Amino acid sequence: MADYQGNKRMDQEQKVKEFDERVIHIDRVASVAEGGRRFHFRALVAVGDHKGKVGVGVSKGVDVTSAVSKAVGIAKKNFIKIKMYKETIPHEVQYKSGGAVVLIKPAAPGTGLIAGGVIRTILEVGGVRNALSKSLGSNSKINSSRATIAALESLEYSNKWITRIKLDGKKDEPKVELKAPKPEVKKPAIKAKTTKKE
Repeated sequence: MADYQGNKRMDQEQKVKEFDERVIHIDRVASVAEGGRRFHFRALVAVGDHKGKVGVGVSKGVDVTSAVSKAVGIAKKNFIKIKMYKETIPHEVQYKSGGAVVLIKPAAPGTGLIAGGVIRTILEVGGVRNALSKSLGSNSKINSSRATIAALESLEYSNKWITRIKLDGKKDEPKVELKAPKPEVKKPAIKAKTTKKE
């Protein structure tokens, strides 16, 4: 019986450690009611498995613990899959949410994450190890997190990039015509006629 409970406890711990939960920001917000102001806490949380799956959640609660637990549940319901290439992103991407604009660029192996604040946390839990990023516009953490998630969701692998579009709207890959070099024709050497003397 003890072994069964111990194994069950270990399984639960492994399930809990499957995702990395990071609290990005906690705010204290107030709502005005008839009896006066009521204070609540708002938590912004990023959850990921370091293998390309990441989600962000925002929720309010009476205390910090309840706000964080609700935000974690929302983040797990809104997971996205990051399309990665060699531990970075396949191409440059920029996205806007509200007043926040996020720019993320791929980086060479060994560069690391050159990012700050919200973008760095989301990329870390998502499993992106090499990337360059810049936050433009508003410094709102919620809008920056939404813009980052939308930017990561819009990534595409190189085999789905549009390289050429015909007038009828159909995708077409550029065709390269290779012309073989013309073979050189050697003219036969003309021998001088010799006349025999009689």
